[in-house]
Amino acid sequence: MVTRHDAPSPEPGQSPPVAYPGQGKLAARSRRFSFRRSPRWFKITSAAVAVLLIAVIAFGGYWVWRLQSNISSSALGAGGVRTEGPVDDSKDRLQILVLGTDTRSGKNGQFGTTDQSSGYGQSDVMMLLDISADNNHVNVISFPRDLLVDVPACTDSKTGKQYPERQNAMINSAMAEAGIGCAVDTVNKLTGLEVDHFMMADFNAVTELSKAVGGVDVCVSTAVNDPDSGLHLPKGTSQVEGDQALAFLRTRHAFTDGGDLGRIKAQQSFLGSLVRKLKADGTLGNPQKMLGIADTVTKNLTVDNGLASVPALLTIAGRLKNIDPAKVNFITVPNVPAASDPNRLDLDQPAASNFFAALTKSADLSQPAPSAAASPAPSTGTPKAAYDKALQPITVANGTGVTGRSQEIGSVLSAGGFTKLAKIQADSRPQTMVYYGAGFADVAADVAAMFGLPATSVQQVASVQGVQLYAGQDFATGDKPTLPAPKPNDVVAQTAQDQTCQTTNPVG
Repeated sequence: MVTRHDAPSPEPGQSPPVAYPGQGKLAARSRRFSFRRSPRWFKITSAAVAVLLIAVIAFGGYWVWRLQSNISSSALGAGGVRTEGPVDDSKDRLQILVLGTDTRSGKNGQFGTTDQSSGYGQSDVMMLLDISADNNHVNVISFPRDLLVDVPACTDSKTGKQYPERQNAMINSAMAEAGIGCAVDTVNKLTGLEVDHFMMADFNAVTELSKAVGGVDVCVSTAVNDPDSGLHLPKGTSQVEGDQALAFLRTRHAFTDGGDLGRIKAQQSFLGSLVRKLKADGTLGNPQKMLGIADTVTKNLTVDNGLASVPALLTIAGRLKNIDPAKVNFITVPNVPAASDPNRLDLDQPAASNFFAALTKSADLSQPAPSAAASPAPSTGTPKAAYDKALQPITVANGTGVTGRSQEIGSVLSAGGFTKLAKIQADSRPQTMVYYGAGFADVAADVAAMFGLPATSVQQVASVQGVQLYAGQDFATGDKPTLPAPKPNDVVAQTAQDQTCQTTNPVG
């Protein structure tokens, strides 16, 4: 006879089961347990935990759904060739093009008229965010909207319509026809870099974000009353949000010379102040605050397809939250008034090329830029076709400020075999450059090498016939120009740690 504490009888033909310690007691205890007979406190606690888990899952799911549904996306490029593979957003060096569109469509209708409310708009703001792989260096590089550049041929990813390349066009017009991808391709062509992502915000994003963070501190040297932008500020430090924050970022007449460069300085100061506030308030580490800001931002943001997910955006935010504001550099690309139009800007060469070369090498701009020895003149990488030096048309433009220098420099060229020379007087300029026309890249490279010039001092210009050696003030004496050691960190205008005050325009 089997009792309730005995091991069960084996089936016919099977061996008896092996007993184990506590066999009968454990089985009996398990049969005696019943949730219905459990203590009241256990039932209440279990129910509370279950409700809490369901609430957390539902809350998280709701916010992921909400933020994801907010995001708008577009193609990263507009047909430009990319040579680099995809990056790991969590650990690689990362370059994000940040754009502000001046379109008046949708919620932005209050900022303009109906004739401005269609199309992609122009890039009212264009900044390249460059994050080092170790997150120790961040560069925010501003491109003035008045900068004249070559816009490559672009294809609108939405309509498939193709647009031809344009020369000497304002950089802010790059996305007006073919969309954001064309602006990305233009920056790639200009800098030699390959942008990994883009983020484009509209006017409404500024007004809403400034409200979400509780205002941003700005400073002006004198009181401002600008009727064009609607900016009205007393002298000293004020807190701006909403329409006044947008007016501070958009005004062109209130600061310094009333141009775009003054506005860029104000934008950089505003962003620096925003970074300091987010760090001081602990916002980036506060989930509740971050959700509110994320909801505001994503409603007014368009990103490339690679960033069009909540996890991807959180990855970028995670990399930025612990960065030291003193390591966030604000830079404006080196520029000079355009020769063709004093109201426009050209790249200041070779300073701009030296800067882009240093940036390509490293996000840490405290490192020296590539020297002439490290940056040889252009080469195809294959043996060059032979040419007769005596038949190559070379022009020596004397921009040294010293009379007779073209003759002396020409004698160096003649001794090197370039005897088909022309000599002209030119406007004085600081640094020596080699310009060349189509089909003369190899000759230009040899001329540059003869005088120890880096690749950044060689540039193709459509209007040049043959090769032109434009001697600058650095070539006033000797057989070679005096090349100062480039210091790319000198281009840093301010960091996010700096608290600056905008110099106001008396007219503003």
